[in-house]
Amino acid sequence: MPYNPLIHNRHTIRWQGYDYASEGAYFLTICTYQHRQLFGKIENDIMHLNKFGQLVQIEWEKSAIIRAEIKLGEYIIMPNHLHAIVLINENNRTGVRPNAPTVQNTFSGLKPTTLGSLIAGFKSSVTKQINHLRNTPGKPVWQRNYWEHIIRDDESYDKIVDYINTNPMNWKMKC
Repeated sequence: MPYNPLIHNRHTIRWQGYDYASEGAYFLTICTYQHRQLFGKIENDIMHLNKFGQLVQIEWEKSAIIRAEIKLGEYIIMPNHLHAIVLINENNRTGVRPNAPTVQNTFSGLKPTTLGSLIAGFKSSVTKQINHLRNTPGKPVWQRNYWEHIIRDDESYDKIVDYINTNPMNWKMKC
């Protein structure tokens, strides 16, 4: 169904007025479309990536190479989502491709060094590759948005790292 502003209540979940290109640490969760378990399975509390999950891992790790201002922290790819910590260093704006072009940042007006631009480029690349592998052009892989949390202190950072690392062990409780 095409977007209709009269019946669809789309609004930003971002913190109004916050510059998401600001130096800092961010905790992200990116979910698959309709929470489909595309990336592998958990057995004995260990996540086993399938070919789509391995593709997600390769593209995620490439993000720090393509975007020099990004440093990747802990992350886990789960059957239907990705949890990750991203660190933005605004003083490091040079690299292989500091302004990685994506459809989203070209047409939506996203600044190329923002968290949103990183996620848009990552999701676009993964979607294109997965759809090529399964011969399903245009089929959604990801939910429309993502969840983020600005990490404000070391205690919060440590709790989030623990949450990421224990996520496969807690999978049974969530399902």
